[in-house]
Amino acid sequence: MSHPCPTDPIDAVITWVDGSTAAHRRLRAQYMAQEALPPGENASNPHRWESSEEIIFCLRSIHTHAPMVRTIWIIVNHDAPDIATLPAPLRDKIRIVRHSEIFTGHTQALPTFNSLAIESVMWRIERLSERFLYFNDDVFLTAPLTPQDMFEGGAPVLRGEWRDYSALAADRAAQDDPALFNHFMQINAAALCGYGPAHLFAAAHVVHPMRRSIMAALYEAQRAAFERNINQRFRRIDQFLPQGAHNHLCILQGQAVFAQAKDHLHIKSGQGAGDAPEVMRTLLEQVAQGPVKFLCVNDLPQLEALVPEARALIAQVVAGV
Repeated sequence: MSHPCPTDPIDAVITWVDGSTAAHRRLRAQYMAQEALPPGENASNPHRWESSEEIIFCLRSIHTHAPMVRTIWIIVNHDAPDIATLPAPLRDKIRIVRHSEIFTGHTQALPTFNSLAIESVMWRIERLSERFLYFNDDVFLTAPLTPQDMFEGGAPVLRGEWRDYSALAADRAAQDDPALFNHFMQINAAALCGYGPAHLFAAAHVVHPMRRSIMAALYEAQRAAFERNINQRFRRIDQFLPQGAHNHLCILQGQAVFAQAKDHLHIKSGQGAGDAPEVMRTLLEQVAQGPVKFLCVNDLPQLEALVPEARALIAQVVAGV
């Protein structure tokens, strides 16, 4: 296993798909019809594959707030995002990675529509740095980021909290609730490293600092579990969150640090729908003024419906204005 030093490079990895294209919709419907069991709401909702140009905010935020990032790897199924409007120094950092490149040896799993499968092999990007930052495309940096914010030497700085999910794990009805899907993914991930549901570290919806060698070690030690994760074309309740498994192995080996302050904000789909628009507007305005470094917006169009200027406010904070 590699032992990085503080001066080693840090890359960024972003997963992206535009599920609004006719070709993607047809392919998705074709393979969904072939599933032995109908995929649940969390796997079949078209919202999962929608793209509202969040990735442009994500990329601009890295450019503005994380200049230490060496290379930005964008994992795509086929089509790549349009980056022509981005500044040349940022475009020069970007590399496009196709699913076929990282699913080597697992091509029977393609095409995949499953973020958990992609996250299980993203560490296999050729020339990816040992230390890297994993972004969903709806996560943005909103303040300057230093290497020390994400790693203490080789130890990832983890954001989240210790949770007791034992009651949830025993509740079979809860498995049908899409809002709880991520909780079960965290339970299954922790179990791979010997942590039971009564005491596990639930990762927040932030940028995840990760080490390539940790993922490689997990892949070798838990090959059967990884094979199951990779071979599911759509998300299933018996899968695990790869970054959650990574975090627990780091904790187990004494190679993790816990962030002391809450510096992240997660705006979930549907959040604020029953409130006055001013509530969400104030929340967004505070991002630019407070200690928040990471902003996750799960449903930008829904947020815009509540706060029409949401996109402009986000554009300002990712640009450091």
